[in-house]
Amino acid sequence: METVVTPRARRPRPKVVTLSDAAAERVKEIMAKAEKPYAGLRVGVKNGGCAGQEYILEYAEEAGPLDEVVEDKDVRILIDPKAVLFLIGTTIDYEVTRLASKFVFRNPNETDACGCGESVTIVPASSEA
Repeated sequence: METVVTPRARRPRPKVVTLSDAAAERVKEIMAKAEKPYAGLRVGVKNGGCAGQEYILEYAEEAGPLDEVVEDKDVRILIDPKAVLFLIGTTIDYEVTRLASKFVFRNPNETDACGCGESVTIVPASSEA
């Protein structure tokens, strides 16, 4: 008797980060005005600041071989593989107030932030969540 193995359909993985409508529109505006075409928006986390970590948001000239690639609202987001566990579930928003306009990270893994809001403390997402 011959055994036939059929591959099980994988459920879609949730996006590591998502963009609010305001953030997506602002990223598209910025990318349209860039001096050259870019592969996408690079999002990451680096050590620094008084709370220990800072978010990175910059143009990406090309995708790295291990980058997590997220397409959201017609924006291509490239995430450094070392930052994925710190960013799972994050929504990036864009806020305009009377005194400032800025991208804001709403990250469920964030446990603390400094008073000026420039750096944060983030714990990696656990597999139990």
